[in-house]
Amino acid sequence: MKKLLFILSVLLISLSSFTTLHKFYVSVTQIEYIEEQKSLQIISRIFIDDIEEVLRKRYDENIELVSEKEETKVDQYLATYLKQKLSITVNGEEVFFDFIGKEYDNDLLLCYLEIKNIEALKTIVVSNQVLMDFFDDQQNIIHVKKDKKRKSLILEKEKDEGVLKFSE
Repeated sequence: MKKLLFILSVLLISLSSFTTLHKFYVSVTQIEYIEEQKSLQIISRIFIDDIEEVLRKRYDENIELVSEKEETKVDQYLATYLKQKLSITVNGEEVFFDFIGKEYDNDLLLCYLEIKNIEALKTIVVSNQVLMDFFDDQQNIIHVKKDKKRKSLILEKEKDEGVLKFSE
């Protein structure tokens, strides 16, 4: 019996040594072209704890997201940070987004952005460096939808920009 317990203990310890916790760093940004409104509507989903850490290091070490103490400056900080880290070029012309607002969904921060006056979407170049200067393993997934076509990119620190083409 003691021998069996010893063998089970060794097996359990051996198996548990291979299961280490590894934090996964990822954001997902959805971009949809709405032809009737001639706009790109963007939702960027970022883990709250990751973006909170970035905002604390860059702007204010006392920032708390999802808190009664959340300051009104948070939206301003988010807009500034996103404008520095997310850039979009449509049909060869750089375009700029407006920060519409944010909301929280469980452990995610959803940032709502919009780019107006987009007559057509033929090509889109997206550069997304969100969190890449803080987390080496950061991946930013981009989904672009036009009509019923959906195309995607996975951006990483060494490849933080991608091009998608939509035929008319």
